[in-house]
Amino acid sequence: MARTPDSDPDAGMRAVARVRGVREHDSRLGLATAVADELEAARRLDAAGVRLAAMTHPAVTDPAGFASARLAAGDAVAAIAASRASLASFTTFAAVAREHWQRDRARLDAVELLLERRVEQRREERARRERVEIDDLVAARWLRARRGTDDGAVDGADGGAA
Repeated sequence: MARTPDSDPDAGMRAVARVRGVREHDSRLGLATAVADELEAARRLDAAGVRLAAMTHPAVTDPAGFASARLAAGDAVAAIAASRASLASFTTFAAVAREHWQRDRARLDAVELLLERRVEQRREERARRERVEIDDLVAARWLRARRGTDDGAVDGADGGAA
């Protein structure tokens, strides 16, 4: 098992982000497939409705022709009912796939936000340490300059008295 380098404090979180990214991508592909299936089911329902509307009343008066026309109309109505049920099923499936993708997207967003916050906190800490270091350098320079001025004033006082 490979160890993460100590130089990257977020290596573990980056691994979690990669895994969540893959899950989000997979659920997005699943959503795309579910939506495509839903659209195809809607297209089939529309086509069945068009076929039923295109059916004409039989011009024949014999019982066999009438029965076959009734049978064809019954088949068209059954196809519409089956298409409606299929569309309802695919609509439900697409809604579930959308919820799944949204949940996976939210989980990925949470990890990415956490990583961004950690980077920002480290940047702020680095800036704070730099400010402290600069303050220390300025204070040391000020003290050296002040000691130099104080030494000069003492030398001037001794030089005048001698």
